[in-house]
Formats: sequence, structure tokens, C-alpha cells
Amino acid sequence: MRRLSLAVSATAASLALAACGSNSLTNTAPSASATVTTSVDAAAAALLPPAVKAKGTLLVGMDTTYPPVDALAGDGQTAVGLDVDLFNAVAKTLGLTATYQTAKFDSIIDGVGSGKYDVGVSAFSITDARKKQAHMVSYFMAGTEWAAPVGNPKHIDVKSPCGISVAVQTGTTEALQDLPPKVAACEKLGKPLHVDHYDAQTAANAAVISGKDDAMLADSPITAYAVKQSTGKLQTIGTIYGSAHYGFVVSLPNTALANAFAAALKVMYENGTYTKVLEAWGATQGGIKSFAVDPAVQ
Repeated sequence: MRRLSLAVSATAASLALAACGSNSLTNTAPSASATVTTSVDAAAAALLPPAVKAKGTLLVGMDTTYPPVDALAGDGQTAVGLDVDLFNAVAKTLGLTATYQTAKFDSIIDGVGSGKYDVGVSAFSITDARKKQAHMVSYFMAGTEWAAPVGNPKHIDVKSPCGISVAVQTGTTEALQDLPPKVAACEKLGKPLHVDHYDAQTAANAAVISGKDDAMLADSPITAYAVKQSTGKLQTIGTIYGSAHYGFVVSLPNTALANAFAAALKVMYENGTYTKVLEAWGATQGGIKSFAVDPAVQ
């Protein structure tokens, strides 16, 4: 999905534990959110397709099993997280409101292409393959991090994780690009790497805690959050690697909407709204300074 080179702040982590309970591995995110005031920017709003401007709302497809970036509040219905706060500010800058529909991660891009969603916002790493399916508007930088049971009893080397079983969310960048070469290399060494795929990131996390799998990998804030929630059962291993842009997903025919999102992000960066949202989630080290439609892959 998803690669995110930021660390969850101590404040956010403590809020997460308070919200979820010490032994919970749900998709509930920290209760903190960014409190920012955003006004409509006329120039950015003028870039909107007339039909979108007239409708006034955007339906967002989001996998809400990826806390604390994409998750659900305690009511089990309200989308919360870094992505939600950031995209709400984008929508407000354009004079729109956003509503969120929970979806399986690997169905969202197709859902945008079919018109089911106006936009996909779910920590999507920008890749060449995804740019063939949809426009992607850059808004963040990302990386990957691993976790294992505390003490790393299998002495796992994340560069050569041979002879173990690893948990990963289906359809993510980690599942599609990171692990396959490692699987092939381990096979040649005669020490197979077994990969278990899960529809929800929280299920992948739980598989490691239960002992079904030996390790998991995901975006670093998600991994850090899982470690905090595990109350001493998990630890991060190795270092963060593989940075890439995150992008909002927009259908290929809807270039005007993608351009409007990029313009809104630029306005938010210049007026400080973008930075305020990132600060609220302890995410400033993942911030970027320029926002583009279909940028070159890092």
C-alpha cells in the first residue's frame, strides 16, 4: 500500500492505547485529530469539474483497517486518521465535503475507475503500475518497517528473511513488490519464505502476536502503532526502507479533479494547514513541499 516513513508520536501512541484498550488489536485509531480552520480557495475551486462543484460532495473509498492512518472511531462507523484529516482539509479548500466508505484495499482503485468512488484515499504508494490504472496526486512520503515478537526469537534479518512465515496485507506494495524478490531469493537458498496474505492489516498484526506468523511488515506508523498496541508482545526489527510518495487516486478521465486536488494541497502548504495536520499526527517527517499529478516514481 503503502509505505510511510513516519513515527507515531508518544502522544498519539498513548491516545491510541487509551482508545483501544491494552490488549486490543482492532482497527480503531487514536482519538486525536487535527483542529484546523480552512477557507475556500477560489482559484483552486475553479479547477473542479462543473459536475463535482455542483454536487458539492466527494465519496471517498478507504480501507479503514490501517490505523492510525486510515481507521474507524470508537463507534465503528466514523472514518478517522491522518488521511481523513488531510483529505477533509483538501475538500474544504475546494468548497466540498467528503464522506468515507469502508472498502477492501485491493478493490479501491477499480472502484474509482468504475465511478463507485470519486477518489481513493488509503495510503496508496505511487507506482508505475498504479499510474496506468488511475491518476495519483502526491501528498506524502512513505517507507516500510517490519515487526516480530519481542526479542526477535527467530533472529530475522529483514534483508534476507529466509525460513520464516511473514504476514502482510493483500494488495499492498509490500505484498506486490517487496516480498516477491525475497521469496525467490530464499527459494534459491533452500530456505523458503512463506507469505500469509490478510484482507485487513489488523489481522496480519494479530497473526504475529498469536504465533501463526513469525513477522509482519507494513508502513512504519502502522508497524509502530501495532507494536504499541501489543503491550510488549511485538518490537520493530531492522530499519525503515523503500520511501515512496503516497497519492490520492482519481480516475484517468477525471484529470481536472486531480489537478484541483494538487492545487488545494499547494494552497494548504502555503497557508500552513498541511503542516498543522501532520503535526497533529506526529507525521511532519513524511511531509513534502510540492504536490503533483502522476509524479515520477521515486
